[in-house]
Amino acid sequence: MIGVIGGSGLYAMEGLEDVQEQQLETPFGAPSDLYVTGVLNGVKLAFLPRHGRGHRLLPSEVNYRANIYGMKLLGVQQIISVSAVGSLQERIAPGHIVIPDQFIDRTKGVREATFFGNGIVAHVGFADPVCPCLSEKLYQAAGQAGAVTHKGGTYVCMEGPAFSTRAESHMYRRLGGDIIGMTNLTEAKLAREAEICYGVIALSTDYDCWHETHEDVTVEAILEVMHKNVAMSREILRTVTRNPSLQERHCSCGQALASAIITDRSVIPAATKKALGPITANYLT
Repeated sequence: MIGVIGGSGLYAMEGLEDVQEQQLETPFGAPSDLYVTGVLNGVKLAFLPRHGRGHRLLPSEVNYRANIYGMKLLGVQQIISVSAVGSLQERIAPGHIVIPDQFIDRTKGVREATFFGNGIVAHVGFADPVCPCLSEKLYQAAGQAGAVTHKGGTYVCMEGPAFSTRAESHMYRRLGGDIIGMTNLTEAKLAREAEICYGVIALSTDYDCWHETHEDVTVEAILEVMHKNVAMSREILRTVTRNPSLQERHCSCGQALASAIITDRSVIPAATKKALGPITANYLT
């Protein structure tokens, strides 16, 4: 099954057949909303609006652990994340699509970004934080859908909810950032721990506030571009689900925990083992 997490502007999936809604409970609390499952072009999908229907949740309020855990419960093996971002580079104009392959963390430690703790320690490899195979398929699909698409790029993940100061925006450019958003890094970390492939369709809506000849980012400006971007993201999703190799996995994402858990199995609390059962079943028998 393929999971789709919709960001700002993408609150529902069009074209799904055999639609059902599922409310899931997790050891980490409630997900952002009901999961909507169905079939698109013969591919089983599970859709979740990241900020809830009606956009109720701040980036810092999203229960990322519950969202990814719920995807795991549904049997999702690959997650496609759709997100609005600001551009930090001239070449990435509003309306363009980026398939990022790196992150810079500018969150503030207030988010829960790991399933581990409470008596169990694990350290997953995260040098390459997105799935290269899934990202390549998304890049190809975006091109086939007619989007101006940039392959690779560094996503700066900031806390928000306020946008960057001008000084910060220039700093992120000097650090090598290509786009800036508030959500995807946290999801990528948890997806890796859950051994789920993770790829991002980043929808450029603005030039943040660094560009001297463009107005500073505002919600109004973002919404104007977002409507076009969301329509394109839906077309990319329709296109990628027509790829017969979409659900093939030739990556290492599915073995991310193979050597990551370092805690002596005999001292892991039973309650923790139970809570992490869907994620660690192959390793904590």
